[in-house]
Amino acid sequence: MKPLIYVFLGGGLGSVIRYLIGRFSLNHFNLGLPLGTFIANMLSCILLGGILLWLKSKNASSDEALKLFLVIGLCGGLSTFSTFSLETFDLLKSGAVLAAVLNVVFSLVFALLLLYFFISKPS
Repeated sequence: MKPLIYVFLGGGLGSVIRYLIGRFSLNHFNLGLPLGTFIANMLSCILLGGILLWLKSKNASSDEALKLFLVIGLCGGLSTFSTFSLETFDLLKSGAVLAAVLNVVFSLVFALLLLYFFISKPS
């Protein structure tokens, strides 16, 4: 049960941060682009990389509660794009270039097709 609490708390915090970034972006930089989402995604990737580096340097990679709260919860709540990016990077790092490319292409194409299927239906 404790792991779920760590993920829940971190995810809630990440989601609130994402919401605040979105509101701030709309109020200050209304460029007609989803800038808030872009900022949240990039911030999440920066945080994920920094957190993983910090955990590795502190030899805290075995601290499951911290990883659940920060990596799965906070970064996941802020954006699943960071997880998608990390998994794609890990595929590239392991030499599975085709799998990495397919992951990117299929994820984008299928996500757009699914949205099109559900959103474009006449009311």
